Amino acid sequence: MKKTNVEAAKAETVKKEAPKAEAVKTETVKTEAPKAEAVKKETVKKETVKKETAKKEAVKKETVKAKTEKTAKAAAKTVKETVKKAAAKTAPKTAAKAVKETVYLQYLGKEIDKDDIMKNVKEIWTKQLGNKAADLKTVTLYLKPEENAVYYVINSEVTGRIDI
Repeated sequence: MKKTNVEAAKAETVKKEAPKAEAVKTETVKTEAPKAEAVKKETVKKETVKKETAKKEAVKKETVKAKTEKTAKAAAKTVKETVKKAAAKTAPKTAAKAVKETVYLQYLGKEIDKDDIMKNVKEIWTKQLGNKAADLKTVTLYLKPEENAVYYVINSEVTGRIDI
């Protein structure tokens, strides 16, 4: 079987075009593969940027929160120190050790105890005069053995006499 000129030309054209078609397919695959890879990389980059932005925002919030807590703690500490200083200034000064005092007046065979006199003055202040024991601020005692009496002055206002 002999091929005609037309068939032979067709066969030759097919042979020539077959490598071209193969090259076009290869080029298309080569061209589209980098595009798909670039799109994939771009998507990954965007997601990474979003994650990094979210992390940075979280770090910023934590930093602000930590600074706020530090500021609040510092303010509370300052307030406590100020209160302590004010309390120290207004608190009465006390001796390191309290000294127990005992005072007796002995006169013409009698013995008068200072604690007994103070007890009597406090009873007069609370029971007879109807005041509170906490309102008793100062007591001044005057012992007069020749008159058998103790005179008292309470809070620089109330005066009286106790027979001994």
